[in-house]
Amino acid sequence: MMAERRLLVLFGSQTGTAQDTAERIGREAKRRHLRCRVEALDSCDVANLIHEPLVVFVCATTGQGDPPDNMKMFWRFLFRKNLPAGSLCQLDYAVLGLGDSSYPKFNFVAKKLHKRLLQLGGNPLLPVALGDDQHDLGPDAVVDPWLVALWDKILALYPLPPGLEIISPNVCLPPKYTLHYLPEDSPHPDSDLLQPRASQAAPCELHPFAARVVSNQRVTAQSHFQDVRLMEFDIAGSGITFSAGDVVMIQPQNCPEDVQQFCQLLCLEPHRRFVLEPTEPGTSLPPLLPQPCTIQYLVTHYLDISCVPRRSFFELLAYFSTNELEREKLQEFSSAQGQEELYSYCNRPRRTTLEAMWDFPHTTCAIPADYLLDLIPRIRPRAFSIASSMLAHPERMQILVAVVRYKTRLSKPRRGLCSTWLASLNPEQGDVRVPLWVKKGGMKFPADPATPVIMIGPGTGVAPFRAAIQERVALGRRGNCLFFGCRYKSKDFYCQAEWEELVTKGLLTLFTAFSRDQEEKVYVQHRIWENRKLVWELLSSGNAHVYLAGNAKEMPAAVAEALQSVLQLEGGLSPSEAEEHLTALERSQRFQSETWS
Repeated sequence: MMAERRLLVLFGSQTGTAQDTAERIGREAKRRHLRCRVEALDSCDVANLIHEPLVVFVCATTGQGDPPDNMKMFWRFLFRKNLPAGSLCQLDYAVLGLGDSSYPKFNFVAKKLHKRLLQLGGNPLLPVALGDDQHDLGPDAVVDPWLVALWDKILALYPLPPGLEIISPNVCLPPKYTLHYLPEDSPHPDSDLLQPRASQAAPCELHPFAARVVSNQRVTAQSHFQDVRLMEFDIAGSGITFSAGDVVMIQPQNCPEDVQQFCQLLCLEPHRRFVLEPTEPGTSLPPLLPQPCTIQYLVTHYLDISCVPRRSFFELLAYFSTNELEREKLQEFSSAQGQEELYSYCNRPRRTTLEAMWDFPHTTCAIPADYLLDLIPRIRPRAFSIASSMLAHPERMQILVAVVRYKTRLSKPRRGLCSTWLASLNPEQGDVRVPLWVKKGGMKFPADPATPVIMIGPGTGVAPFRAAIQERVALGRRGNCLFFGCRYKSKDFYCQAEWEELVTKGLLTLFTAFSRDQEEKVYVQHRIWENRKLVWELLSSGNAHVYLAGNAKEMPAAVAEALQSVLQLEGGLSPSEAEEHLTALERSQRFQSETWS
């Protein structure tokens, strides 16, 4: 009796890279005639792991060394104390990590997972792979050779059945779904199918709530280079509740011009309706796509045509190419040797999928519609810190949105998909809706009303602190201290009137740093240092909690350094004691930060 040749590939992915790699492993498994399922870690039933003979885990590590959102439940289960030591003794496994060595907790999740599976009796086929974004060739520098070794191990355990050979890389695998067009005259369902509706339960990714945009107001001066919006949504009747520190997830859509261009390039009729059918039984249909669906809806709401394409995009595209020159270039971009060139073609200038398609016109018009969902990933939701409190604004929710726009060597400025779409919404032009749901945030504010809080929020980092201050003021809590930084007092001092009113009422202590309003640049860390006596007093006798949020590059390190200097000068600690004390504050959650790049 030959052992069943089946493989399970599980991924934990935040931005889609781990999912892309997991799907690549799935394709390579199919070429080796293995039955293979590829799933997010939280969609699989963890208890069933004890029945799986062979599993490959692909996982990313997010910011502070945390697991991605779609593996958090799995993570909690796996680290339960009561799991028996040998419970996974029948499991052959391999762990592939994707990380960034410029962060202190490089590939922390993959290393920890590998160790835990070993403790539970699992049998590792290979040492854990640590892919690194910082490498010249990206994570593939580690992933490519590791996968070669993995397939050697797997084929030694599960040899190819007699008479079968590995499907050649020159052969295109079948698509995940086939797309069946409906006859033009088939009856139309109610168009409300295309409106995301909230179910009875609280809204979530699969059932977002279509919130009405109440207002969309620019909070930076017209002359300021950065367009920042304060947006308000009506969430009455949604069942949504949130508190300070929580995050709203927003599902954006592509702009009409891009959708129109895409349909023209691929010779697609926007109003044609279709149904999807999985090629293999057991494959579930993509959630969030109505059945039947129009091409217009698919391209507007689902296909991420403005993301920077990955290597797998060019690999699949090469199969459809009828033009020799284009095919050679596509094959080069999908080879290991071509990664540096792909990086400078795509990643460095942030070229979009749609723009790449313009560069391969012969190939693009030959793409079979069936392959669209294999070729282009789905649009991912974007996270925003909620900037208001329900206690101050019941049935409403506000966010601060910095509209992303920057130049690269490409002639057209790069634009953030979600922020550009949000900024374009004008509630005065009728009923404008945004699909959203709420996620518990990483920042927790103290339950004890007497505990003071020191909040450090330069730029849009102030958003969660606006929610916290509104909440604390409504509850009559004192001890609110905010360090805010921006460029100019007259141009990007968001919510200035609101802060000043609270200061006048004695409900807020405010320190501002306007970096460009004087010759030498002044940042929040300088204000922390100048007010070290107060900061030390709040920390030592007030037992204050410290919060930091904002756009990360140098800022978090500079703030940590300022806090350590305060501990040294005012608290009399040595440099190493000060560092240790700050780490202890982090461990006890008295120092929390949420930064993004």
